[in-house]
Amino acid sequence: NFVKSISVVVFTLLVTLIDLTAQSDSGRPVIQLRLVGEKRKHYEGRVEVLYNGEWGTVCDDDFSISAAHVVCRELGFVDAESWSPSAKYGRGEGRIWLDNVHCSGSEKSLAHCSSNGFGVSDCKHSEDVGVVCSQKRIPGFKFIRSQVEDVRIRATYSQRKRIPITEGFLEVKDGGKWRQICSVDWTEMNSRVICGMYGFPGEKRFNTRPYKLLAKRRKKNFWGFSVNCTGNEANLSECKVGQEIELKGNDTCGQGMPVVVSCVPGRAFFFFVALRPQQPLVRLRGGAMIGEGRVEVLKNGEWGTVCDDNWDMRAATVVCRELGFGSAKEALTGARMGQGIGPVQMNEVDCSGFEKSLTECRFNREALGCSHEEDAAVRCNVPAMGFNKRLRLAGGRNPYEGRVEVLTERNGSLVWGTVCSDSWGTMEAMVVCRQLGLGFASHAFQETYYWQGDSSADAIVMSGVRCSGTELTLDQCLHHGKHILCPKGGGRFSAGVSCTQTAPDLVLSSQVVEQTTYLEDRPMYALQCAHEEHCLASSANQADPTSYRRLLRFSSQIHNNGQSDFRPRAAHHSWVWHECHRHYHSMEVFTHYDLLSLNGTKVAEGHKASFCLEDTHCDEGIQKRYECANFGAQGITVGCWDTYRHDIDCQWVDITDVKPGDYIFQVVINPNYEVAESDYTNNIMKCRARYDGHRIWMYNCHIGENATMSLCLQTSEQKS
Repeated sequence: NFVKSISVVVFTLLVTLIDLTAQSDSGRPVIQLRLVGEKRKHYEGRVEVLYNGEWGTVCDDDFSISAAHVVCRELGFVDAESWSPSAKYGRGEGRIWLDNVHCSGSEKSLAHCSSNGFGVSDCKHSEDVGVVCSQKRIPGFKFIRSQVEDVRIRATYSQRKRIPITEGFLEVKDGGKWRQICSVDWTEMNSRVICGMYGFPGEKRFNTRPYKLLAKRRKKNFWGFSVNCTGNEANLSECKVGQEIELKGNDTCGQGMPVVVSCVPGRAFFFFVALRPQQPLVRLRGGAMIGEGRVEVLKNGEWGTVCDDNWDMRAATVVCRELGFGSAKEALTGARMGQGIGPVQMNEVDCSGFEKSLTECRFNREALGCSHEEDAAVRCNVPAMGFNKRLRLAGGRNPYEGRVEVLTERNGSLVWGTVCSDSWGTMEAMVVCRQLGLGFASHAFQETYYWQGDSSADAIVMSGVRCSGTELTLDQCLHHGKHILCPKGGGRFSAGVSCTQTAPDLVLSSQVVEQTTYLEDRPMYALQCAHEEHCLASSANQADPTSYRRLLRFSSQIHNNGQSDFRPRAAHHSWVWHECHRHYHSMEVFTHYDLLSLNGTKVAEGHKASFCLEDTHCDEGIQKRYECANFGAQGITVGCWDTYRHDIDCQWVDITDVKPGDYIFQVVINPNYEVAESDYTNNIMKCRARYDGHRIWMYNCHIGENATMSLCLQTSEQKS
């Protein structure tokens, strides 16, 4: 018998098992399959077979893609993508159950294929076969064999109002009946696996007394086997079936009681407890959902990425648990969550799976040959908090768009209502899309008259919403309390969003800025158009065309490292024509340029409107898609970059009135968050600048939080 499925609701943590010792109608043995080993994804791994209560492997002799199809379909996947010989996913242990397997591809089970017979093999575990299945599931497949789906906890009455519920009785479904597991031989490692599946970083001790009292009152129906997990399994289906337990009827298991699992919630889910702030050593960036993203590591005061060489589920699970989530669902490679910036901090990471932090794992300190195209990422199991049930989108053309409607309490009843669109923007829309599990925000709407929602939900129930973008739910954002204030009223001015699974990610090349900076003294008569577009300091005198302005010039090269193209929010017909320069602005404010004192006071500023967003150059193998010529489509393709050369108008900061000294030069891309991105923290670049009244030196340019940390360090060193 073994795990069959685990389903999610609020009260029962359950695991489904099947009878593996039964025979089919045709007399063939019934087996169970699983994919295990040194793998990155749940749909790949070493093929293992459970036969006669013992797990074993399959030899690669005569194995074929047809046999791989049978394996994957038996596990609930549509088909196989590939198979691998020679123990690609590591060597198994114990018996080699099948050898010289021949399948036509139409068999319903690997047991139906011809072979030497169970246990008849001359192979070694160096020949263990592995498969990669399609990610697509068979519609309606009941996952009756090795797939553990979701989990839930059967809570006591007093626990049922808690968010999240973290402990309860563990039950399994066997032969159509729910049964408890006897606590004899139950280990902390078993609980660790359950908690990891449930989205929690670890297990904890609990008060057994109330559960013993409950167990005495409840009807008992125990399952007759124990479970043996190492603690590193991604889900319970990978654990081994333990010894058969002698039961006296179904109501007792010796000195044991029904198994209770108690889990520790991660820091992100302590909503009602003030926790001491901590400086994390590991973080996730670029993910669309809670608990996923590119892995970044803080080392020597600088954030960097992890190379995907040898990146596996154990390392990914260490990251997930370290960040307060459960075990890993996937270990992603090939910059699946976008390319990062900064140094590659770790390569060839080797974790046991029990480290408290990824920084404790062994790794190769040399990142030779690794680029950001190989940045590692993770998807983690997260607690089922029910956030998506407190929010909905109504009236849209598809499930990814619509008027935002919130479930709230009014006069003792739960009612749906709308959100006031005053101050509604991209950050608020980002939180909504994440809360609903719909990814990133593509647009935030302040008018939604074209989306007819439920008329009973027209009333405004939330106003003054302001989000930082990191909140898990909309009600965690700042907003008015019970007293709603919405001057525009609801109706057509209710807030709305559209969501998307992917987003762009703009990053400025700090090296290009550093290498192209220089000063130019330019006469006012050559700056008339620039003055019209407010690209000069307020002291500029248009009436004196012979006066000069001192301009800090530089080039900016802006890369799209995300997963979708960067496009202006405004459509062609709404672009603004500027007669003097004779071009359209697709974004009135695309970049801010500022010169700051060392204490952060602004001493000079500039800005750049987006008159031409296009693919100036692209990485090898990527085709340019956007070109401004002839009023063409504007944007930046993934893997391409747009260059604003130092010699074009407004590509400067007017420093005519600036005194000699040390300064901070700052560039911010997409400063008003007009276009949604997967990561805004890397939109800012800061450099140190030294101006002696005649020349300027630009140095130590850094992106994102690395810029802030570097400048803070330099400033403190200067003071000391």
